[in-house]
Amino acid sequence: MLLRRDDVNPDKPDNNGGTPLLLAANKGHEGVSKMLLGRDDVNPDSPDNKGRTPLHRAAIIGHEAVVKMLLGRNDVNPDKPDDKGRTPLRWATYNRHEGVVKMLLGQDDVNPDKPDNDGQTPLHWAAYKGHEEVVKILLGRDDVNPNKSNNFGETPLRLAADEGHNGVVALLQPPESATPSLPLRRRAISPLTRFIRP
Repeated sequence: MLLRRDDVNPDKPDNNGGTPLLLAANKGHEGVSKMLLGRDDVNPDSPDNKGRTPLHRAAIIGHEAVVKMLLGRNDVNPDKPDDKGRTPLRWATYNRHEGVVKMLLGQDDVNPDKPDNDGQTPLHWAAYKGHEEVVKILLGRDDVNPNKSNNFGETPLRLAADEGHNGVVALLQPPESATPSLPLRRRAISPLTRFIRP
């Protein structure tokens, strides 16, 4: 096996900064990830050129088994932002991986209300994408502010209303006696559309 050779570096990155562990995590190869994590010369929290770690990659795709392995390590930061300030939780909420969202929220050192470089919290992204179940999970937390505005002055409710996600709007809208902080008018183009692509 290659890992038994002294002249093989098991943590050597490719031109994009991706290590063998990161690539295995991205593909959900549980067995390979376990072998690599068992080595002292493999950094389980090494980022690629976009600042994404193996945990980021596993969370993006939704590989729960690999996420669980990585979260079991004390040398993996579960709340580490990538170059755009996006944490593993942000990626899991964006892609509607409910199981991964729950696992990450179970970590004491994960901030469920952490904004990215554009002021977008996980709730902003879940609301924008119309992921009702993820919104429910986040709203069940006392440490998530549903009225927080992003860098464009938009709340999660504003984004959900603008995209026509009725179910999310129903979850986020205030009581009838309250007044929304922002008018729910449909814009021609939201500034957020510039940041949809990963």
